Amino acid sequence: MDSPVKDIAAVSVPEAAAAPGGPTRATRLGPVALVVAGGLSVQFGSAVAVLLMPRAGALGVVTLRLVLAAAVLLIVCRPKVRGYGRADWGTVLAFGAAMAGMNILFYQAADRIPLGAAVTLEVLGPLILSVIASRRLMNLLWAGLALGGVVLLSGGGFDRLDPVGAAFALAAGAMWATYIVFSARTGRRFPQADGLALAMAFGAVLSLPFGIVEAGDKLLVPSTIGLGLAVALMSSVLPYTLELLALRRLPAPTFAILMSLEPAIAATAGFLVLHQALGVTDALAIALVVAASMGAVRTQVRGATRPARDADVRDS
Repeated sequence: MDSPVKDIAAVSVPEAAAAPGGPTRATRLGPVALVVAGGLSVQFGSAVAVLLMPRAGALGVVTLRLVLAAAVLLIVCRPKVRGYGRADWGTVLAFGAAMAGMNILFYQAADRIPLGAAVTLEVLGPLILSVIASRRLMNLLWAGLALGGVVLLSGGGFDRLDPVGAAFALAAGAMWATYIVFSARTGRRFPQADGLALAMAFGAVLSLPFGIVEAGDKLLVPSTIGLGLAVALMSSVLPYTLELLALRRLPAPTFAILMSLEPAIAATAGFLVLHQALGVTDALAIALVVAASMGAVRTQVRGATRPARDADVRDS
């Protein structure tokens, strides 16, 4: 069985580092713009999803997002279903289940607490996974910094945020960490975006009963479907495509650092679209979590690249 640590380590060292001289500043600007655009698309898509919740409910929105995104990806990718073994299918089904669980839990959180706070708590899942995977003492400092941000965000107690919403966001973070592990494994087993399309379809099937129970025939209202399609395109299809293009030219650790900006982007989207104002304390809390995420990634990259550099010195 593959190890989660191995999955994280596999994307810890920049591919571009193998090239003589590494990537130039100019070659990085394009991929960085793609990642930032993807982050903006995801979080503003989440803001639109919050606006849609009064019509279809949180579970209905999840169903619309996954079903419509799966339909688009299946049409575009036309993935093959033959030639794969039991382990391959087990991986893609686990990926789809993690995707559905992450979305269900996150939208339950976003229905109860501000979007910026929800994403800030959710990002703790990947951060903790990164700390565990690296096993470096320095990452304990980053974990402590993130914990300080969470304490500030909660105001000393999650009752200020709505404890149920905060719990959903933390659970979504755990599912996000699981999503990362199985996303990496799926990418190794399936070509291009085939695995993503198949996983999205399975996640859509899992979410469908929940959406039908909560929203029923509201899911069939044309205007609701239109907004749901916007959420699917903004939160799934467009960002996944942009990230896929970016990762072909951008070192994975740089990508991870940019993804750490998600809480700040979410807070901005919440302010502009949902009029969710941030206090000074909330802004500081989000900044601490963002800084902790960036620091953890950078520490992990240094640890992963140091042995290779030492070997170069010994061989010279």
